[in-house]
Amino acid sequence: MLPASSPRRGAKLGGAFARALRESAPREGRERRWLYVPYDQLTQELGPLSRESPAALGVVLIESPAKAARRPYHRQKLALVLANQRHFALELAARGVAVRYLVSESGYAEALAPLAVELGPLRLMDPAERELRAELAPLVARGALEVVAHEGWLTDAAFFARACGDAPPWRMDRFYRALRRERGWLMRGGKPEGGRFSFDGENRKRWRGEPPAPEPPRFEPDEITREVRSLVEERYASHPGLVDLASLPATRADAERAWIWALEHCLPTFGPYEDALSVRSSGLFHTRLSALLNLHRLLPSRVVADALRSPAPLASREGFVRQVAGWREFVHHVHVATDGLREIPPLASGDQPSFLGARNPLPPAWWGRSSGLACLDHVVGDVWREAYSHHIARLMVLGNLATLLDVDPQQLRDWFWVAYADAFDWVVEPNVLGMASFALGDAMTTKPYISGAAYLAKMGDACAGCAFDPARDCPITALYWAFLARHQERLSTIERMALPLRSLARRGAAQRNADARTYQRVLEALQSGERCSPDDLLARSEKA
Repeated sequence: MLPASSPRRGAKLGGAFARALRESAPREGRERRWLYVPYDQLTQELGPLSRESPAALGVVLIESPAKAARRPYHRQKLALVLANQRHFALELAARGVAVRYLVSESGYAEALAPLAVELGPLRLMDPAERELRAELAPLVARGALEVVAHEGWLTDAAFFARACGDAPPWRMDRFYRALRRERGWLMRGGKPEGGRFSFDGENRKRWRGEPPAPEPPRFEPDEITREVRSLVEERYASHPGLVDLASLPATRADAERAWIWALEHCLPTFGPYEDALSVRSSGLFHTRLSALLNLHRLLPSRVVADALRSPAPLASREGFVRQVAGWREFVHHVHVATDGLREIPPLASGDQPSFLGARNPLPPAWWGRSSGLACLDHVVGDVWREAYSHHIARLMVLGNLATLLDVDPQQLRDWFWVAYADAFDWVVEPNVLGMASFALGDAMTTKPYISGAAYLAKMGDACAGCAFDPARDCPITALYWAFLARHQERLSTIERMALPLRSLARRGAAQRNADARTYQRVLEALQSGERCSPDDLLARSEKA
């Protein structure tokens, strides 16, 4: 079947992809039942595609330039989604599934409505993204779409309610322990292997170059993937970020290769260096699989099962399972249970929660302007090259510094949303609003994840190339103390902040005043797009 389009839906597809689909697509036939498969359900191992005869199925896939232009998404992210969706269409056709591939300038619902009239009601697995569920809700209400359960999740809402309750505060540890007990994962005689459920406290080694960090796999782009790059670079030229096809897994075979690489080269050493940072490697021993998992090119059930069977040390297997089966599932449930964080009593305030009242604009440094802070500049550089950094760089560099600067949580959320290839609404909103910025208070985490320079110097090596000395004049430490002082009243309601606030109480008035001045100087410099330097901060101090 030719890729379908009309002037209303968008320009007709041509080129290598259209030719390949035309040459491989089977005849439709009236006996087929049709599915709509969203952009993040690119698997034949779930739902009707996994059980029903290919000869009895047809699939609708939609490219939406309107979705791609909704935010200034990283070009690597756009290329990843489009290349995988196009290759998925060809993989379906090769199995004998009929494919209708549409380009819709006006969105998904408008493209699907006439197809439901022509082909009959379309089935789809429940979309992961709230944005898509909301757009398709009118079609579901009138029977044009029939929603079936999304089988890609490891747990359901009933399990979440049993494990965590039906109202905040929710805690990932409770969820994770309940899941381990129910499934018997890493359990022996009803107790966790190694005597504990988490080895997080021990998985905090600094990486000093040994063992060597594995080089990520490189992929050979075919004509279809190169065509996607041309499309992205032409149509989305104003979007930030680079497109690197050699680091872009575009096919099911590429995804499989990425997982085998991660299983063999990352997992054995993942645990001890899980929290380490390095300017020499953006991923260290992290598997870099989150985007493929969120697109369902790899299934969480499969990677968890493989990790559990692997010969990797217990601490590494446990840390990986905790991330995929624990945190990933947990944040999805929180997002669904709160209608995308819009219903979290007593914080319910539309979609603009900010427990600490932070409202400063996000500085240009997050968009690539040099800040003079080596840790920040290095991570930002990685992000705009790769659409990736691992979770500690996200949390303890990007999120930490934004929180210490009282950056508006929604602006930080939007930045993560566009910058990372793995960021979808159910991922980015709980992670940024619930954890990185503490905008939800203790609804899903027990404290703000903030630190001064000592932590960054302990866990990373960026300080060696910075103009600031972490033990002497790095402003991040002053930002930390100034943050505690500004928000002391609100933070005093958070149990785990009692110790930091007692430490704050021991700082004299002169130290607190100096902290506040440093905060103002750094904020002023970064908001104006200027670099921070020891001399500049001293000069600003003398003017104050």
